[in-house]
Amino acid sequence: MNNESLPVKLILASSSKYRQLLLRRLGIPFEAIAPETDETARANESPADLVARLAFAKADAICQRFPACVVIGSDQVAVFDGKVLGKPGAHAAAVQQLESFSGQSVEFLTSVAARRHESGFTEQDTDRTTVHFRSLSSGEIERYLVTEKPYDCAGAFKAESLGVTLFESIENNDPTALIGLPLIHVAAMLRRAGIRLP
Repeated sequence: MNNESLPVKLILASSSKYRQLLLRRLGIPFEAIAPETDETARANESPADLVARLAFAKADAICQRFPACVVIGSDQVAVFDGKVLGKPGAHAAAVQQLESFSGQSVEFLTSVAARRHESGFTEQDTDRTTVHFRSLSSGEIERYLVTEKPYDCAGAFKAESLGVTLFESIENNDPTALIGLPLIHVAAMLRRAGIRLP
């Protein structure tokens, strides 16, 4: 595929259905392409450095192939007790995550990078969201997981759905960041990159 045949001028460097749904809220056409980036953390890399590096790497991987397009890359990590949490993947791991969160706080770092190789445009920002969980009973955890099955989500919950019932409060600057793409940051970046928004 060459640049001229690309039907849109905006590309989301992601295969995430959650990020695609969020970006559609802005009402502009885009194409989603998986960047196939190695997401392995480096030795002694902080969670903030990891998430920023991966967001940039995802955008850069697609930007190199489509230099005339604006490319958005994003990455998110959940941090609890100083450690990065992965996606649970299965029921037992999800139960373990939510049990450990009961009455505790989890920080989510969501980084977004916007790049346009042709013009040299590059911007990046990271949103920090703190989720305060209420005290959760084993029955509540079990019922939630059976209903929602959030095994592909860091932290074992979906904030855009029933996951909000697990929280006491949320602290952040961008309500969409917790779902995976901070749209306030994205919209500002796209405007500065030359993409017209309402």
